[in-house]
Amino acid sequence: MTQRITLAFTGASGAPYGLRLLQCLLDADCEVFVLLSKAARVVIGTETELKLPAGTGQAEQALREWVKTDKGRLVVCGLEQWTAPVASGSGAPAAMVVCPCSTGTLSAIATGASDNLIERAADVAIKEGRKLILVPRESPFSAIHLENMLKLSRLGVTIMPAAPGFYHQPQSVDDLVDFMVARLLDHLGVEQTLVKRWGE
Repeated sequence: MTQRITLAFTGASGAPYGLRLLQCLLDADCEVFVLLSKAARVVIGTETELKLPAGTGQAEQALREWVKTDKGRLVVCGLEQWTAPVASGSGAPAAMVVCPCSTGTLSAIATGASDNLIERAADVAIKEGRKLILVPRESPFSAIHLENMLKLSRLGVTIMPAAPGFYHQPQSVDDLVDFMVARLLDHLGVEQTLVKRWGE
């Protein structure tokens, strides 16, 4: 059965993590609903050579070309597309990842703001008891950030800061990205061969 996953990009640094995760999810024949904040589009354009067009259809095509795979199903949803499946508990995927997750988005999710589709989709994941993974990339964390993470963790949200390990002896930035993506895929229950597990 095709696994359905929501993947949100927000304005924190770390766009390569999200783009690599998207590639791996599509390669695994997942159906991926992509949500992009306005700040995420700026960050993606700053950290990569990918320039995303404004329309959802054009953005889908640009992302598909960037990740270089024709597998899986990719659907880009608008931030105010309240009819998207991810906006309702009856239609939302079983799992959601916000990668990278800005501390502003973290705060909004922690307070149940639901002012845009990213926040609403996360709110749905929490209320329905579905898997929600947040990948913050900030340093240092303030007490406000840590309190929001603790609140969400107590609600069952997985907080996975973008902090790659080095025991796999990375030789490139791509190796560091793959470390984090491998951990995300493990938590999503998607088979991965990017990085060997400890002890293998």
